[in-house]
Amino acid sequence: MEKAAIMTDTNSGITPDIAEKNGIFLLKMPFFADGKEYTEYVDMRYEDFFEKLNGGAEVSTSQPSPGALTDMWDEILKEYNELVYIPMSSGLSGTYSTAAALSEEYNGRGFVADSRRISVTLYSDVFRALRLAESGLSAAEITEDLNRSADMQSIYVAVNTLEHLKKSGRVTAAGAAIGTLLGIKPVLQIQGGKLDAYKKVRGMKSAANAMLDGIENDLKTRFAGKKVQIRVAFSGNRKNGEDWRQAVANRFPDFEIGLDALPISISCHVGADALGIGISVIS
Repeated sequence: MEKAAIMTDTNSGITPDIAEKNGIFLLKMPFFADGKEYTEYVDMRYEDFFEKLNGGAEVSTSQPSPGALTDMWDEILKEYNELVYIPMSSGLSGTYSTAAALSEEYNGRGFVADSRRISVTLYSDVFRALRLAESGLSAAEITEDLNRSADMQSIYVAVNTLEHLKKSGRVTAAGAAIGTLLGIKPVLQIQGGKLDAYKKVRGMKSAANAMLDGIENDLKTRFAGKKVQIRVAFSGNRKNGEDWRQAVANRFPDFEIGLDALPISISCHVGADALGIGISVIS
């Protein structure tokens, strides 16, 4: 009863198996395919999602319902005195603001951190929170730590297709058409919790190099002298992810490089064959 419970959702890239092994509570995120609602890890496999996506299915995401959040909190608080929920960045979704409002009804037992992260950096933050809980910090102290260190991370993402970014309004239809004709691959960046353009290059090889250069610059500047973790991610084809991890390991041989599949809720926006890399200060 003494240790604070740590909860996140599948936007972190944490799988049910990893969550169960490490005592993390995992909320599975909803998404839509051709107008029908599904839940990640519940009623659609990862491979089946990409089969639908590649077949032209219309996909989109949504927040978890307030009831899904509070039902899970109620169950957790039967065993724990308090909990910390770590959703994706408030700059990318309304989940944080919804959860923060709901937490006010929990009489100081439910806390919501805005670590301004997603995917591989959110993964690192959840395990940071777990270590803090195991060291005896309270839910309030853990939340304060995560909020304070929110900007000590960086993500770069390269997409293979502009189609899904066009649908979500990130690029115009005309821009997507021109980009496709020219083989333009946008490299996106998340720093400070929001998605921004980083570079536009031709081809995924150039995009991969741009991401590696971004991480190298971060190591030399923002994170010089700090203990960091590097994780990479992919959408769809795992072989692409393994090749990407090897390329990153070759560039940064002093680091153990983690690998995650981008969650379906993120793949809805970046499409198949996207690659990502994140760096997080871990202590």
